[in-house]
Amino acid sequence: MAKHWGKYQPDNPQPYLLGRGKMEDFIRCEACFWMNRVKGIKFKGMPGFTLNARTDELLKIDFDKHRELQTPHPFMVESDLEDLVPFQHEDFQLWTNALQFGLQTHHKETNLIFGGGLDDIWQDTKTKQLHVVEYKSTATKKTPITLDGVYKVGYKRQVAMYQWILRQKGFDVSDMTYFVYVNGYTKAQEGFLEGMDWFDYFYSKGNMEFEITLIKHIGDDSWVEDTLYRIKECLHSEVCPEHAKTGFGYKGDKQCENAETFEGMKANNISL
Repeated sequence: MAKHWGKYQPDNPQPYLLGRGKMEDFIRCEACFWMNRVKGIKFKGMPGFTLNARTDELLKIDFDKHRELQTPHPFMVESDLEDLVPFQHEDFQLWTNALQFGLQTHHKETNLIFGGGLDDIWQDTKTKQLHVVEYKSTATKKTPITLDGVYKVGYKRQVAMYQWILRQKGFDVSDMTYFVYVNGYTKAQEGFLEGMDWFDYFYSKGNMEFEITLIKHIGDDSWVEDTLYRIKECLHSEVCPEHAKTGFGYKGDKQCENAETFEGMKANNISL
C-alpha cells in the first residue's frame, strides 16, 4: 500500500504513516507534535541506548529458541506461566521491526496507518489468547522494580497501543500484559573485570550480571482510537495548539521543555 510520512501533506490521498512514538509525542504535547508533523520543525530527540538495545536482542534470542520449539521458557515456568509459550507466526519477525513499522494497521476512518515494533508476544496454550510483552532495561538501586513513575506511564501506553493494533488485525488479545525487566545493578556482583588475563587484556571479557523481574500489567487500549481522531484533527489544524502545562520533569509537574525554551527566547527578544 502506498503511503506518505514525515511532514504531513493534507492534500495527499495516500494513508499517512504514524508511528507509535509519534502518538506518544502527541499525548505528551500536542503543540510539539503539530510543529513537527505539520510544520516540519525537528526537535532534538533522546539519544540511543545501545546497551538497552543489546539486552533486548539477547532476550529475544532466548525466547526465540522456545518460539521454535513451542515450549515455555524456564523463566516463564519459574514465573508460574507454564501455560504460555512465545507466539509463533509467519509475520512475527516483521512485527518486531520498529524501523519498518512492522506491526501496523490502517485506520480507514482517519486514513492513518498506525504502527511500531513490539518486543514479544506470548500465547496461552489453553485459551489461545495473546499477551503483549515488553522488554525493559535499567540499572537502579531502587527495588523492587515497578511501573510507577512519570516516564513509565508511557510504557503502559506502549503495550496498550500494541494490544489495539493486534485486535484490529483480528487477534484475540488478553488484557494482561507482561514486562520482562532486567536490572544491571546487583549487590552480589563483586566486579566487572574479574578473572581477566592482564597479559591478553585486549581479548578479555567483562561480566555484568542482571536481576530479572517479571511485572504483570492490565492494559487498557480503550483510548487509542479516540486519540487517532484527535491526531487527525490536529494534523489539519491551521493554528498551533497550546504546549502542555504538565507531564514533564521528574515529578511530572513541569511544562513542556520546548515551551520553556520558547518563553526564554521571547523574554530575551530573540526571534523565533
